[in-house]
Amino acid sequence: MATLVIDLMDRRPIWALPDRSRAAILAAVPADWTVRFMETPADGSGDGVQRAPPELLEAVADARVYMGYGIPPEVLTSAPGLEWVHSGAAGVGSSLGAEMLERDVLFTNSAGIHAAPMAETALGMMLHFARGLDVAVRAQREGRWSAPEYWAADAPVTELGGSTVGIVGYGGIGRAVAARVAALGGRVVAVRRRGGVGGGRLVGRRRLVGAGAVGAEGDAMAARAAEVVAGSAGLDRVIAEADFLVLAVPETPLTRGLMTRGRLFAMKPGSVLINVARGRLVDETALLDALDSGLLRGAGLDVFQTEPLPPGHPFYAHPAVLMTPHVSATTRRFWGRETDLITDNIGRFLRGEPLRNLVDKAAGY
Repeated sequence: MATLVIDLMDRRPIWALPDRSRAAILAAVPADWTVRFMETPADGSGDGVQRAPPELLEAVADARVYMGYGIPPEVLTSAPGLEWVHSGAAGVGSSLGAEMLERDVLFTNSAGIHAAPMAETALGMMLHFARGLDVAVRAQREGRWSAPEYWAADAPVTELGGSTVGIVGYGGIGRAVAARVAALGGRVVAVRRRGGVGGGRLVGRRRLVGAGAVGAEGDAMAARAAEVVAGSAGLDRVIAEADFLVLAVPETPLTRGLMTRGRLFAMKPGSVLINVARGRLVDETALLDALDSGLLRGAGLDVFQTEPLPPGHPFYAHPAVLMTPHVSATTRRFWGRETDLITDNIGRFLRGEPLRNLVDKAAGY
């Protein structure tokens, strides 16, 4: 009898497996399978990897499939019969230890599931600076009427329509951002690691765009709207041209520290940096210097090198920084998309078909 272990009871209620998803998973699994739902609180923050409790190691001992928030290495070493592991998180860096790289096990993640809310967070951050909402919020807090600041010749008020939005990383999140910017009349230039048209990864004959990313219509809009460039030369061009630069690339050894001091100071004067990817992509000291110098209009940051951000960090009080506490992916619609991905992949696994969101372990995403 085959066993599936579900370890998705996150300690944060909005991410904890709901009853309706349990029922859908049970309905997708053959009657001769055993499904074990773990009730021990999990932690899906970041990449979602934490030490596995003894009861989990006991549950996975004879499992063919494991689903959790990240893949603890102890799960891999305790379950010799594992054939497929799935993470409810999008990031996979913390799961790619030696135990994963040495095992011939299929690994899928939830990339694309988070694309819509993350793209809307990025869009909100862009509009915050484009429409001068930072000026309004600051004036409201201080109890003063701020209209004269909007009337000045150098008032920091513009529109996304007519602006150039650069996107670093043109996977599901990047395309979701592009579709939304295009709908508002903005110009999009996106950079990918390699050349080619469109985004996603190829598995078998199917291009993976991630479940719930932007949908067929939105993905087509993104493809029409975005000019896609590649490599370091393409990155330099996007940095120089963008009025808003959105980081939507996974953290890998190649992208860690991507936004160096040199690249930050090469950004277009008056531009805005938006980071919904990972904090370690950006030199935060250099970013503060670029903001303090007046080179950058602002920064919208959802992720940081150290999380939670330590009390007293300059970002908290900086007038040109809009912060959210690594919650850009949070939405009450998560479990509908995640359940669709899980149940679809269960069917594919049983039929021996290519799985959606298969992780390229060598590439790191």
